[in-house]
Amino acid sequence: MSVDGAGTEHTDGGADESGWDVDPDDESGLAVLAAVGRQIKAWRESAGMRACEFGTAIGYGEDQVYKVEGGRRIPRPEYLDRADKVLGASGKLSAMKEDVAEVRYPKKIRDLARMEAKAVELEAYHNHNINGLLQTEEHMRALFASWLPAYTLDETDRVVAARLNRQSIFEREPLPSISFVQEEVTLRRPVGGTMVWRRQLEHLLEVERLRNVAIQVMPTQCEEHPGTGGLIEVLKFPDGTAVGRSEGAFSGRPVSDPKQLRILELRYGMIRAQALTPRKSLAFIEHLLGET
Repeated sequence: MSVDGAGTEHTDGGADESGWDVDPDDESGLAVLAAVGRQIKAWRESAGMRACEFGTAIGYGEDQVYKVEGGRRIPRPEYLDRADKVLGASGKLSAMKEDVAEVRYPKKIRDLARMEAKAVELEAYHNHNINGLLQTEEHMRALFASWLPAYTLDETDRVVAARLNRQSIFEREPLPSISFVQEEVTLRRPVGGTMVWRRQLEHLLEVERLRNVAIQVMPTQCEEHPGTGGLIEVLKFPDGTAVGRSEGAFSGRPVSDPKQLRILELRYGMIRAQALTPRKSLAFIEHLLGET
């Protein structure tokens, strides 16, 4: 599941926003974009077109063209397709969409997506928000709209696209074993208003019915709760290794040491044991949906 989130483009300066800024600390991403930019520039100059002429021809501003060619801006897929057509590149520039596709997401999210793509088992407890892998696009956008400092529309498009792309984990083969525990409050919070909230609950019911996915609800009334330290996530890989993190342990940094992982798994195991069973959780979500 992936979405570009592209908005309407114009041939004036507003088109300069139709792309994503490059993370200056993302060395591998910068190298890819520099190479893509050089190729586009070489094709443009070979065609005898000035940057302003080229920009007008593909529906972008001149400043955007210079930024892309200089490796300072991540071009959207349609930018490469239009450039390919205008410059007569016979598919060579369009083919670069594969190189750019991964780089367009922030490095931290790319690293997480790579690990999720290899994992055979995922365990995740969230207490503030619904896990990103379970969110609808509407829910994501409403959630990011409330963050401070405010995200620009461009930043929102980028993080939403990255989060939706991670949801391909549900379509993988072989299927990984996935376990979620959500705090009751995350399901009761009407993020985005009633209709967005309802569609989010309906989506949870759809995902929960996947045979490799279990969603459990931690009741607010639970008196003894080992998850008050914050979210817990553990990913396990085919070779027996694993990586995990928790807001309430090891300064929130990812850990792979077996002793540290045992602590996270102990906490997650107890949280899961105290939560409603998957069957009762399904019934709880259905009941909550009926109340909205």
